[in-house]
Amino acid sequence: MPNFQINQDLTYNISPVAEKNTFLNMPVENAALPKYEEISHLLPTPVWDGHADTIDCYNYAWRTAFGNLRQSNADANFVSNFIDTAFNGYLFMWDSSFIVMFGKYGDRAFNFQKTLDNFYSHQHLDGFICRELCEHEPGEQFSRHDPSSTGPNILGWSEWEYYCQTGDICRLEKVFDPLLAYHLWLKEYRTWRDGTYWSTGWGCGMDNQPRHEKGYNVTFSHGHMVWVDACIQQVLSAKTLIKIAEVIGRSGENEVSVLKKEVEDLTSVINEKLWHDEDAFYYDLWKNGELNRVKSVGAYWALLADIIPKEKIDRFVSHLDNEKEFKRPCRVPALSADHPQYKNDGDYWCGGVWAPTNYMVLKGLEKNGYNGLAHDIAKNCLENVVAVFKRDQTLYENYAPEGADKGNPAEIDFVGWSGLFPISIMFEYVFGIHSYAREEKIVWDVRLTEKHGVKNYPFNDLSVDLICEERETEDDEPVVTALCDKPIEIEIRYGNKSKIIHASARD
Repeated sequence: MPNFQINQDLTYNISPVAEKNTFLNMPVENAALPKYEEISHLLPTPVWDGHADTIDCYNYAWRTAFGNLRQSNADANFVSNFIDTAFNGYLFMWDSSFIVMFGKYGDRAFNFQKTLDNFYSHQHLDGFICRELCEHEPGEQFSRHDPSSTGPNILGWSEWEYYCQTGDICRLEKVFDPLLAYHLWLKEYRTWRDGTYWSTGWGCGMDNQPRHEKGYNVTFSHGHMVWVDACIQQVLSAKTLIKIAEVIGRSGENEVSVLKKEVEDLTSVINEKLWHDEDAFYYDLWKNGELNRVKSVGAYWALLADIIPKEKIDRFVSHLDNEKEFKRPCRVPALSADHPQYKNDGDYWCGGVWAPTNYMVLKGLEKNGYNGLAHDIAKNCLENVVAVFKRDQTLYENYAPEGADKGNPAEIDFVGWSGLFPISIMFEYVFGIHSYAREEKIVWDVRLTEKHGVKNYPFNDLSVDLICEERETEDDEPVVTALCDKPIEIEIRYGNKSKIIHASARD
């Protein structure tokens, strides 16, 4: 039987997929935690002329992150060392899935991805995983059938992003069963009769967004709604599991057929019932059959899930570049500025600017070829975050949408997912550097004109130095120096052109 006592409750149906979860009996890690001062040389080193404050913010993020590392605790069924959410002594599924997305760049110093091991080790035998785990003693914050007990389902996407950076197929093989069992649990217990999904404010991660009909609690009630982000995330989860199955040689399993059918059915429902053509936006569906007309950043999971018909996508994306909606002085607010409950100070998810949802938007824009818009948004939000850092010498949980200021409310020293801003968002969307480990290729979409780049950039098991010299205009051909122990391929994109170079051997 599994180590975790709560998993021995057999009053529910046992999932044969969850039974194959090897994390349930995984030995507890006992390795010492690394210290930032001793391992900082293993981290990537950004170069950006004229942006010393940004580099300081980057270094602060890593220093704070390593200060938040915690050792595994067998008494609480934590099997791997991990990075704390930096919130309340509990480990959050939503936060952790994003934290490891900047942690992948520090993999040589500490395997941040193993933070997620602790969710898999807590999986119940029916497939359920609680979204909030106590770090100090046995226990979970919610029972499985509490409406706010779990979600959002982005664990699989997080694992796929790690694979794209590292090429670690062995990890995909280990995580496939718990991810699949969790997806199938949600399909069983979080759907309406038509197969659409529901959640709550806490369950979807955006606690206080005004999405419900009157009379329902926005934080704790599902409101009998079809939740657009929950539906789209399940499409993303299913598509990700299908890709993982292809990589690890398990495409022929019956459950994969179930996933493919769900992708087809859910995509049709989302586009037929949750799309408002006049507004060109996806909305939640109230129980009275009306769309709620609340423009939430959560709708932009549709870009990442790749479900938007070609004839609709430009109109949908245009809201991100509309100054009356999502193009505020600090981009991108969680709630459109034309909503009556939008708050200039953010008021948490009523307009706050958040690293996780911004990163999701950027990933979705990149996936659909809107690289210029992604760069503009990334540069804007990084400039605002760095301006606040220069003043306060800290990173906050979220930021105000109407200028360079912290959100209200916002936790301080939040690394935490806010480490995404000066690390992943800077590398991937301001600098424009993307790894494709499976293809053994780096793509660099060069848009900055100052000298910039990254030394000691991690790629598979290699370290690459990537430096672009100063240019006069964005259309000028970049002069790029790339050094690596192997001649890896690097595609350089600039203006409307591209070229292929190969890294030179170090002296």
